[in-house]
Amino acid sequence: MTPSPDHPLLTAAQLGQWLRAARKQRGLTQAELGARLGLSQNRVSHLESHADELSAKQLLTWCAVVGLELSLRERVAPPPEW
Repeated sequence: MTPSPDHPLLTAAQLGQWLRAARKQRGLTQAELGARLGLSQNRVSHLESHADELSAKQLLTWCAVVGLELSLRERVAPPPEW
């Protein structure tokens, strides 16, 4: 699945897909991104698959490096059943 700006993120798996796609679109390897974030290549790989483990600081820095902007808004649809 290629992330779309018109599709809201609702899961950590979707976030990981967005982060991976943005990294690849910028032509960065996991090692190159890791060097910019102060993380190992293994940790970048892990976080792309387990985005729920990202700290807010890591997420914001990652977004800045790969050219993403984080935006929050109210849902237009009712929240899913948890």
